[in-house]
Amino acid sequence: MPPAGDAAFARAEPSATGSMQPQRTCCSADGYDRAMSAIRKIAVRGMEMELEDAGSGGRPFVLVHGFTGSRDDFREHVPELAGLGRTIALDQRGHGGSTNSGRAEDYTLAGLVADLEAAFDALDLARVDLLGHSLGGMVALRFALAHPERVASLVLMDTSPNPVRMPLSEQARAGISALAREQGMSALVGAMREMASRNPAAPASAKRTEERMGSDVFWERIRRKLEAMDPVAWDALSRALGTQTSVADRLGAIDCPTLVIVGAEDLPFLKPSDELERGIRGATRVTIPDAAHSPQLENPPAWSAAIHAHLAR
Repeated sequence: MPPAGDAAFARAEPSATGSMQPQRTCCSADGYDRAMSAIRKIAVRGMEMELEDAGSGGRPFVLVHGFTGSRDDFREHVPELAGLGRTIALDQRGHGGSTNSGRAEDYTLAGLVADLEAAFDALDLARVDLLGHSLGGMVALRFALAHPERVASLVLMDTSPNPVRMPLSEQARAGISALAREQGMSALVGAMREMASRNPAAPASAKRTEERMGSDVFWERIRRKLEAMDPVAWDALSRALGTQTSVADRLGAIDCPTLVIVGAEDLPFLKPSDELERGIRGATRVTIPDAAHSPQLENPPAWSAAIHAHLAR
């Protein structure tokens, strides 16, 4: 397919009159018009959701980050994606620049799906290409099941249709939650960094990413995301990951083009990705080599190639 900066690239979709209209076109010679990129907040179900809205085009590509993440997880890719068309990277409730309510009842999978629907309404998004990463993939999958008419295509990245238990005992999870509530989310950064340095089973790709970015830059990026997160969201959503109701038996209802992406070293999500591939009719599976749970950061060229091929279908 043409590179991101090729103004000839466009996807066509029937217009109201039945003619084919280009849906993704470039914004500038280098594929990214920064004047058309804006960080803004929208009112969503009693909170403010922060997002980046970049590029232009008839059918947006919406990016939904995972647990403890933020739209920052995609920041290296927003310029190239905006070169293909309108791209929206949002911060979920309790993450990034969005509202931290401090109320556990606000942080449920069903609530995050409702937030996404309200964001679509606020942004007047009728139909989108939708990507969800990890927890965001669980949200995107449930949104596609509930609102199939609003999802033109789906990208499920390092995620699962089933409950996923954190590699922690409940006692350890509760202890981390208490630490975050009492001392703030920043208290988790030092503990995480020390644990990573002593973990011989840490994926090689994650270690290479830290080396490539530089250790201080790598951990500063994690620190910013954690400090922005509501500790109540950490507690409620870490629990929800392991207690959610499976939607594996509903995968056959997904009828839009679907790309399943997983890092080859993301061992906890390889079998769930198998299940997504088998359960969704016509799904395309791409296993990203030299990558673990965040392939967009660990192997950017391979991730980008998979996304471009999906959007060019």
